[in-house]
Amino acid sequence: MNRESKICQNCKKDFQIESEDFNFYEKIKVPPPTFCSECRFQRRLIWRNERTLYKRSCNLCERNIISMYNKDVPFPVFCQDCWWGDDWDPTLYKQDYHFDEIFFNQINELINKVPQFPLFNLRNVNSEYCNGTYQSKNCYLNFASDLNEDTGYLYHSIENRNCYDMLGSRKNENSYELIDCERCYESTNLMLSEECIDTKYCYDCRNCQNCIGCVGLRNKRFFILNKKYEKEEYNKKLNECVFGTTEEKNNFKIEFSNLLKKYPRKSSNSRHSVNSIGDYLSHVKKCVDCFDVEGPAENLRFVIYGVTNLKDLYDSYAIGMGLESSYEMMGAGDGLQGSAFCYYVWSGFNNFYSFLLKNCQNCFACIGLRNKSYCILNKQYTKQEYEELVPKIIKHMNDTPYIDAKGRIYKYGEFFPSELSPFTYNETIAQEYFPLTKEQAMSQGYKWKDREERNYTIDIKNEDIPDNIKEANNDIIGKVIECNHKGTCNEQCTEAFKIIPEELQFYLRMNLPLPRLCPNCRHYNRLSQRNPLKLWHRHCMKPNCTNEFETSYSPDRPEIIYCERCYQQEVY
Repeated sequence: MNRESKICQNCKKDFQIESEDFNFYEKIKVPPPTFCSECRFQRRLIWRNERTLYKRSCNLCERNIISMYNKDVPFPVFCQDCWWGDDWDPTLYKQDYHFDEIFFNQINELINKVPQFPLFNLRNVNSEYCNGTYQSKNCYLNFASDLNEDTGYLYHSIENRNCYDMLGSRKNENSYELIDCERCYESTNLMLSEECIDTKYCYDCRNCQNCIGCVGLRNKRFFILNKKYEKEEYNKKLNECVFGTTEEKNNFKIEFSNLLKKYPRKSSNSRHSVNSIGDYLSHVKKCVDCFDVEGPAENLRFVIYGVTNLKDLYDSYAIGMGLESSYEMMGAGDGLQGSAFCYYVWSGFNNFYSFLLKNCQNCFACIGLRNKSYCILNKQYTKQEYEELVPKIIKHMNDTPYIDAKGRIYKYGEFFPSELSPFTYNETIAQEYFPLTKEQAMSQGYKWKDREERNYTIDIKNEDIPDNIKEANNDIIGKVIECNHKGTCNEQCTEAFKIIPEELQFYLRMNLPLPRLCPNCRHYNRLSQRNPLKLWHRHCMKPNCTNEFETSYSPDRPEIIYCERCYQQEVY
């Protein structure tokens, strides 16, 4: 089919469906979307709470647990051991399909009955305060991060060791405050850098060692603010720039920021990407309108945050580990194939409108099943019965669609309606990517949760936090420390935080000052340093260059933006 223009039924703006998009939809037998890609993304995010955690009890064994669900949700919540155990059977919650009832109302009824597990983790060890993580060991408050060990406060980061406070980073060790960095060691406060050792406050440096406050360096050593020093002179200068106090760190950050403004930026923050359009892509091929994808990955569109071995996917978030030939997925992977409209489904194939499935095949509108086939609403059918009933359900979804309070129509081919999510808008990561005030969220038909009264006492006021890490000792461990934002920001501020023993030892070893913001506020600060997940068509700003490109730098930004070729001519 030819390119087609449509009007999004959510934001009412025009969006385009390309001919290759129609080929994909036809291949997996789904109709083209009625929401634009941005609104589809927001709709998925409203079903994902990562950072808002609660203390509650397991509804089976009654032990205390950490959960992303508060105690008021209608469905039971089991601890990980109980949920994966054999003391309950998800098929006991089975329902017959009724053609006189709307499809989404029926699956919502099932959602509100079947036990769910407290956090979306898989194969973790000693990482009970993490969420959306996979194969993590000895980790603390990591979110949407996989294959990490001895780390804390990571987001969208994989395969790191002994690291804290990072975003979009991979295979780093003994490092702190890295944003989109790879294979760095003993380094702090880097952005878009690779293979650096003992390097601090640098932007887009590659294979550098003993560098501080530098931009665009390649294969350099003993540089400060892009100026070369001999080793002895560098060490002397380094001793004068001890970053032990918050004031010293902030002063140097200002000096580095002024230097950074003088240098051009590359149009794309991607690395090792071929025939791809997007940003923050690494080791990918033929990925279009994608962001935060760590390959290998091939033939993706509208995918945001994907991790390793991905192929032939559209409209998915937080996916990985071998997901293929699927559409409108969230939190799925581990070898899953040929599925659509699912979240938190692992392994298996041909699953639709389901979540919390493990190693299932040919399941439609199911929740919590493991090692099952040919089920609908958790009820077992024969292969023939299943194949006869599913087309009738799809027709029923189209003939009698779900219509939400704002008049948005949900037929077959749409992800779950936002208003059925068990989370409020500001509990979810939709608030990170599409921030709204309470009034804005309510006017758009989304739920909102007001801030709860805290039942703790501040042990250390923000102004009383030791300015130099050398002044801190084990007495600070476990104390309630006031966040500098004090809950006044719109960044899911927790108002207070604690320092864990492993974290304190890390700060002491790295000579880093104690943080003054809670983990959520620090996370939002890192997010603010990245470009938005959006593209603009622009021209290279180097004189006499005629190259054009898609970039995540909007035209009103102050940075000097070069095409790939011109930028490579500028680095040192």
